[in-house]
Amino acid sequence: MSGSTGGNLSVDSHSFNAIEAEDSSCTSSVAIPFQRSPLSQTIPLAPPEATPAGIWLTDEILFNYQRCRRRAFLDFYGNPDQRDAPSDYLLKLRQDSQEHQLAVIQNQPVYQPRYPRRNWQVGAEATLDLMQQGVERITNGVLHFTRADGVQLVSRPNLLVKHPGESIFGDWLYVPTEIKLGKRPKLDYQITAAFHAYLLAAIQGVLPDASWLVLRQRGAYAVNLPELIPRMETILEECIQMLQEQREPEVFIAHNRCDLCHWFSHCYELAKADNHLSLLPGVTPSRYVHLQALELTTVETLAAAAPKHLETLPGFGPQVAHKLVRQAQATLLNQALASPFSSDLPNQPLLSIEELPSAAVELYFDIEAAPEQNLVYLHGVLVVDRTGTLGDGPTQTETFHPLLADCPEDEAFVWQQFLDLVWRYPTAPIFHFCPYEVQTVKRLAEYYNTPDELVLPLLNRFVDLHERVTRVATLPVESYALKPIARWLGFNWRDRDANGAQSIYWYAQWLSIGDRAFLDAILRYNEDDCRATHRVKDWLVDFTQTSRISNSPFTQNGHSPRPPL
Repeated sequence: MSGSTGGNLSVDSHSFNAIEAEDSSCTSSVAIPFQRSPLSQTIPLAPPEATPAGIWLTDEILFNYQRCRRRAFLDFYGNPDQRDAPSDYLLKLRQDSQEHQLAVIQNQPVYQPRYPRRNWQVGAEATLDLMQQGVERITNGVLHFTRADGVQLVSRPNLLVKHPGESIFGDWLYVPTEIKLGKRPKLDYQITAAFHAYLLAAIQGVLPDASWLVLRQRGAYAVNLPELIPRMETILEECIQMLQEQREPEVFIAHNRCDLCHWFSHCYELAKADNHLSLLPGVTPSRYVHLQALELTTVETLAAAAPKHLETLPGFGPQVAHKLVRQAQATLLNQALASPFSSDLPNQPLLSIEELPSAAVELYFDIEAAPEQNLVYLHGVLVVDRTGTLGDGPTQTETFHPLLADCPEDEAFVWQQFLDLVWRYPTAPIFHFCPYEVQTVKRLAEYYNTPDELVLPLLNRFVDLHERVTRVATLPVESYALKPIARWLGFNWRDRDANGAQSIYWYAQWLSIGDRAFLDAILRYNEDDCRATHRVKDWLVDFTQTSRISNSPFTQNGHSPRPPL
C-alpha cells in the first residue's frame, strides 16, 4: 500500500495517554456481549504526545485536521489550560451521538475490548485478541500501526464486523463501520472511514472491499476505498509533516466552523489582538490566500485598496471586490456605510416604502426549532401596535406572544395558534431576520395541509430584514447575523450567552427533566430576538431615509464607482 512504510502491529510495552475522541469514551469493560452503560461524565482531556518513539496520530486528529489544521495542531501541542469548556449544546450533541451509536448496535451481539482509558497499546492488543478469536462484532476497538519512521497511527472505529474472506486470522476478515450523527456522507467522514480500513489492512493483511458509514436518516453508506484511500494518504502525510515540523497554522476565524471548537476563545483573542482579516465578513480562507499574495493583510491596506485590482482574482469578481473593500472601510471607520450598489439615484432613499414598510401594526417573528427532530417548538411574535391614543397623540404598545409547544405533539396546535394570531392583523407586515422563518412557514403549511388562502397572502407580508440590511448597508460587524448587528446598535440579550443552539439544549432538558426554568429561558431568548429584530428595523428605516452613497471618505468624487454588469 502506498503511504505505508512497513512494520507490523506494535505490541511493545509503551503506554500512551492521548486525547479522547469527543464523541465516544474508552471505558473499560470485559469482552462480553455489549450492554448499555450510562453516558460517561465529561472530564479534562489530556493532549497527545510526541514521544521519542514517534508521533501518535489518532483518527480524531486526522478528522480535525481536515476541518481546521490549527485545531489539529493545538490538540497536539496546545496548552490544555487554554481550552474552552464544552458548551451545553456540544454536550447534547455528544450524548445524541452516543445514543445514535447505541441504537445501531444495541440489538446485536457486540464485544468490547478491555483496556485502561487512553492506553491505545493495551487496547490494540485486546482488540487483536478478539479478532483472532473471530468474534462477530467488536465495538470501541483500537487499531494501532507503527510506521517505519516511528509515527504511531491509531484509529477507533465504532464497529468491526466479521465477514467471510481470507486474512491472517483464517477464513474471515473484519470490515470497519463508523456511526455518525450527520445526515450526509461528508468527505471528512469518508476519509476517517478510509483511515480505519487502511490500518485494518496493515493488521489483518488484507484490505476490506469497503468501509461503512451508518448515518442518521440515510442509513448505511459504502465508502469507495479505491477512490478514498489515496486522498486519505495525501491528507495523512500533510498532517504528519505539520506535526513533525511543529508548524503552527495561522489563526483564521470562520464562525460556521469555529464556534463549537474548544480552542475558539484562544484563537479569537489572537485574531482580535491582530485585527485579523478573517474577522471581516466575506473574507473566506480561499480569498485570504489571494489577499496575502497582494500583501493586503490588514484592515488598513484592504480599505485603501482599489477594488478593480481585486476583481480578476479567483472567487472575487466586481461585486465581491467592492464589498470586501467597503467592509474594511466600514470597520476602519466604525460606522455604517451605504452600499454603492443599492441605488442608481444616490439622492433617493436606499429602500422604497414598499421594500421597507411602516404600518400602524407591525409583527416581529422568530422561530425556535430542533432541526434534528424536524420540530418547531416555538413561534414568537412581537406585536407593535401604534393605533392607540393618549391625550392628543398616538401611543405604542408592544405585546409578545410566545406560542410554545410544551411537547413535540403540540407542534400542530401552536402552528394553528400562529395562523390565528397573524390573521388577527390581516394587513400588518411581518418582519423577520433571514429566510428561515419563511421557509419554515412554507414547510409547516404543506405538512399540515393548510389551505392556500391562509398561506399565500401571508407569504406576501413577510419582510426579511437581513436581506435589506445586507443589500443597502455595510456595517462594522464581524457577522451579519442578528446578534452582532443588534449588539452594535446597543441591544443586549438578557441571557448573554443565549443562542439558537442553547435553546435546543434547553428544550431537550425540559423534555427530559420537566424543569419549567428551561422553558422560561427559551421564552426570554426568543422575545429578545424579536425585540432585536424590531431594533434593527427601526434603525434601518432611519438609515435608508437619511444615508447617501457619499458618506465614505474613501470614495472618489463623493461616490464609489458602480461595478460593471
